[in-house]
Amino acid sequence: MKIENPTPLQWHFSQRAQKLQSSAIREILKITMRPEIISFAGGLPSPATFPVEQLKVAFDKILSEQGKVALQYGPTDGYGPLREWVANSLSTNGAKIMANQVMMTSGSQQGLDLLGKVLIDEDSKVLVETPSYLGALQAFSLYGPEFVSVPSDEGGLIPETVATLGQGARMLYALPNFQNPTGRTLSVERRQALVDICARLGLPLIEDDPYGALSYRAEPLPKMLSMNPGGVIYMGSFSKILTPGIRLGYVVAPRPLIEKLEQAKQATDLHTAQLTQMVVYETIKDGFLDQHIPTIRKLYSDQCDAMLDALKTYFPSGTSWTKPEGGMFIWVTLPKHIDSTKLLAEAVEQHVAFVPGGPFYGNTPEQHTLRLSFVTVPPAKIREGIERLGKLIASKL
Repeated sequence: MKIENPTPLQWHFSQRAQKLQSSAIREILKITMRPEIISFAGGLPSPATFPVEQLKVAFDKILSEQGKVALQYGPTDGYGPLREWVANSLSTNGAKIMANQVMMTSGSQQGLDLLGKVLIDEDSKVLVETPSYLGALQAFSLYGPEFVSVPSDEGGLIPETVATLGQGARMLYALPNFQNPTGRTLSVERRQALVDICARLGLPLIEDDPYGALSYRAEPLPKMLSMNPGGVIYMGSFSKILTPGIRLGYVVAPRPLIEKLEQAKQATDLHTAQLTQMVVYETIKDGFLDQHIPTIRKLYSDQCDAMLDALKTYFPSGTSWTKPEGGMFIWVTLPKHIDSTKLLAEAVEQHVAFVPGGPFYGNTPEQHTLRLSFVTVPPAKIREGIERLGKLIASKL
């Protein structure tokens, strides 16, 4: 029976829900779906790197041979053989990681959310880089922290500043390899200094490492996890080395924290999909990544070189940019009078898109910065897009 003249629902959102904001990147991606746009905006891996055939074979095998197990509920901490593989891959430089220190997550973004849930109270101090990963700032913001921005330079986060800023903080969040958004890499010396300072303070150090395998010219630098397994929380992901569509990441931490993360995860999604975990393990268990990752590195290195060359050719004096040694991003600094958010609107009219730098800051944003991603754009289009953007910037000088 139809209700006559129903009273409109009154939505009383929680204070936490009222703080929610859409990701600046996700909003920009709606624009970049237009085919005429040359997009340097999304931090998306290139679809050319997705091992479709290998995953198809693995799906067929798992469903044929272990289908009833793969389609059933699984343990909260994840599929045992895959956790063992992760632990073994991280047991380097004398550090032994155990499988019971590994928890699989539904993408590394879930790991960030879970860490926020179990480590952050309202007004807790949380140290972040300047600038930092937007997805982490968004995940942690839900829990009402006081972000403390750690000064950075061309070499990334400056460890010595943590000695003072870290007093009374709940955690420090850092991306040491080809950082999102800047592309910077933390040197071995800075890694060791940061680990030592955090250890003296008793400060948990989160090492988020989704891009570490994507080094262009050398082997990846040592992980901070290997320098202090008892004090570093390591986060990894299969999104950049296989495919983001499987939504599979992991957190490695001491057992007391893993136990709390498991409890928080049980209240969130019970467990990460058993099927995709089994498929990923089937795909990688015999060394597939040893052949696959070098092809990603070569593709991204070529496209990075194409963008660096285009920037040198077309960007006007007064602009500067990072020169990453791996990963997916270049960070551009404009003259201070140019607001990159306003610039974006004009760039879209020229059929070019990027991500303004402001949202990547935990505190005072630097609006004259922007992030460029090059991995999904062919070299010819990179050159065309950078030329258009360079002319637009030059018109503002």
